[in-house]
Amino acid sequence: MIPHDLDRLLALVRPVMLVEDVTPLERPAGAVSIRGGLTRAAAEALSEIDGPLRRLGYLPLLDRDGNGVVVTLLPYSPPAHRSRPVLALLLLGLTALSVLFVGGTMVQADLESILRHPFSGWPFAVSMLTILGAHEMGHYIVARRGHVSVSLPYFIPMPLGPLGTMGAFINMRSVPRDRSQVLRIGMAGPLAGLVVTFVVLAYGLSTSPVGPTPVGETYFQEGNSLLYLLLKRAVLGRWLPAEGLDVMLNPVAFAGWAGLMVTGLNLIPAAQLDGGHVAFALLGARARLLTLALAGGMVLLGFVWEGWFIWAVLVFLLGSRPHLVQDAITPLSGRQRLAAAAVVFLAVLLFPPVPLALVQS
Repeated sequence: MIPHDLDRLLALVRPVMLVEDVTPLERPAGAVSIRGGLTRAAAEALSEIDGPLRRLGYLPLLDRDGNGVVVTLLPYSPPAHRSRPVLALLLLGLTALSVLFVGGTMVQADLESILRHPFSGWPFAVSMLTILGAHEMGHYIVARRGHVSVSLPYFIPMPLGPLGTMGAFINMRSVPRDRSQVLRIGMAGPLAGLVVTFVVLAYGLSTSPVGPTPVGETYFQEGNSLLYLLLKRAVLGRWLPAEGLDVMLNPVAFAGWAGLMVTGLNLIPAAQLDGGHVAFALLGARARLLTLALAGGMVLLGFVWEGWFIWAVLVFLLGSRPHLVQDAITPLSGRQRLAAAAVVFLAVLLFPPVPLALVQS
């Protein structure tokens, strides 16, 4: 379908572009692909055409096309800025009850004791919610400061899981302007969450006893990333586990370890994970190849920990979703590339080869 206002659209694009070809797109209906060469820098061109095109009901997306450039005009309507605070508060309340219950299972012997002392799990609950809240608010604040429309954070309760929650998420309702904005939003959550995680974990480790590992029992062994090993060495003064000794995590320390593990998994530079957004900001469309490579690597890791088989499938499927930005042409600055590379290195330090293992001693 050819837009009825195509001439007006081209009149707005031609001052910044030598138009060579115009192709109406079948999906979405009313979209147009314009190929040619820009007459100025992509960021400058976008600044000139973005406002006028939005007022006509179109969102411009700039990307490379061989030796030229393609400007895709998508039908556009301003995103709704109304969040759903009642739903957000309800989910937060349910998640608080969920993690409070799971925290209670760590210090009480049975369900009756948990019901008699309903707030006994507060150290774990407060620690876990603070870590998750810092992570999501990092995304939220940076996105809103960049004028990207996002929802409030929505927490996901899961009282039958080991953490009492499946985390939280925010819904991005508008397209980021460029790769640098994707980088800022993508890295803000993990970094904000890590600041809180380090404090929680350091306190938790310092108040957790070190003792012999159980003998003749079946228990869960938390996964060790390089950073977790270093933190245990810094706080406890020794490498653990070693020589039959390990730290017995109290509820606060367990919440800190969980925050470290979840952040490490979320920083895997693939698909729609936070690390995948950072990888896209750094590599552009080539990040898709990295996603495929990591999915293959997870298949191999699945022979070490079976959970990686599931992760491989998820990463592969999520990797098919494109990263949309208005300006996919303008690269990161040198400082931004260094920041993105530092986040990828942090992901290596946080990666747990075996996130959680069932040990039969």
